Formats: sequence, C-alpha cells, structure tokens
Amino acid sequence: MKTKLSVNINKVATIRNARGGNNPDILKVAKDCEAFGADGITVHPRPDERHIRRADVTALRAILRTEFNIEGYPSKEFLDLVLRVRPAQVTLVPDKPAQLTSDCGWDTVAEQDFLRDIINEISAAGIRSSIFINADIRMAEYAAKAGADRVELYTGPYAHNYARNREEAIAPFFETAKRVKQLGIGLNAGHDLSLENLAYFTDVIPWVDEVSIGHALICDALYMGLEATIAAYQKCLIK
Repeated sequence: MKTKLSVNINKVATIRNARGGNNPDILKVAKDCEAFGADGITVHPRPDERHIRRADVTALRAILRTEFNIEGYPSKEFLDLVLRVRPAQVTLVPDKPAQLTSDCGWDTVAEQDFLRDIINEISAAGIRSSIFINADIRMAEYAAKAGADRVELYTGPYAHNYARNREEAIAPFFETAKRVKQLGIGLNAGHDLSLENLAYFTDVIPWVDEVSIGHALICDALYMGLEATIAAYQKCLIK
C-alpha cells in the first residue's frame, strides 16, 4: 500500500498569528490540502498556542474529511482536548512546553508505565495511538509493550546525514523499521523529510504507513504553490 501523506499546517498558523486576524485562513488551507491530494492533516498544539490554537483543533475536526492527526505532549490539558475532539490518531511526543520543535523521541523504557496509562486512555476512546521514537530497536519494542498502535520514527538525523551518505543515514531506520514490522504495529515517520530525501526513505522502507511533513512542504509551497507541492510530495510516495 502507498505511504500516506499527512500535511502539518503548523507553519501556516505561525504566519497567521504573526499579524493577528485570520489570514491565512487555517480551515481553508486544510480543506485545500485535502482537495489537492493530502491523505491527512497534522497539527501540534503547544501550551503557548504560538501556532495552532486549541480553538483551531476543534474547528478543524468539524470540517476535515481525511485523517486528523494531533501531536503533542500528553499533559492533562492536551489529553482533555484530544479526548473531546477524538481525531483518527494521537501522536505522543516528549516535548517540553517551550521547546521550539520536536527533536528527539521518547525513552519508552524509562517512561513505560506513564505511556501505557496514556495509551490505555486514548485507546478506550477509539483513537489510534502513535509514539514518537528515535531509530532504536529497543525503543520500538517498549513502545509496543506500552500498547502503541504505531510508532513514528524521528527522521531528523536521517535528513541531516542524507547528503553525506544516504546509505549510512538510513541504516538505523531500516533496522528499526524491520523490527517494528515484526512487532506487528504500524510505522509512521516525520521531521525534516523533504523532496530531496523522501523518495529514498520510502523506497528503502516501503511499509511506512504515513509520513507527516510540514516545514519543508510549506517552504516549497512558497515557490511552487500548495497544489503543485502536494502533488510533488505524493509523487515521491508512488512506487
């Protein structure tokens, strides 16, 4: 099956918030992404609401036709939001409140009990769970033990090392992805994936269920336009 593309629209909200008002319109952008071929929409509401706001999350849930993925640290406030909104998927990330962006995965061994309790709560609401992890076989194994439906591989190191040696860059991701497949859980990937490095990643690991891409895609859209950009990313995923 083709890897699905979930477009992260956080950066669009950052532009809107820089001037106040509602330009660009987050809801229209999300609907346009769907119309242009995105398989889903991702948002990451943070406590300071510096980009996506909690009100955006609620409004988006009412209008989206594709899969809705909400990322975030599982604070009480975040859990209250996702349990009320009930998206298709919740991706748990270990971000600190003021963190600029997600730059590492969970220690699923040390946080096993905490993550299991959160996942039980999410699963009871009928929501698919995903845990953000580094490319590490042990972290994948303990994510599965915690009851996660999927893991999302943090692909920052892959993207950083891709130009120097793409075979070396992808090696730990391939080994972890193989173990994920053996464990019988789903596989997502995200962070710094781009038109430069995306096709190779999914060529080597074709069983990736979903990639979540925001920053690079929105940057490309400034030059190419949103519709052409989404088509270009989808082309990377067609095998």
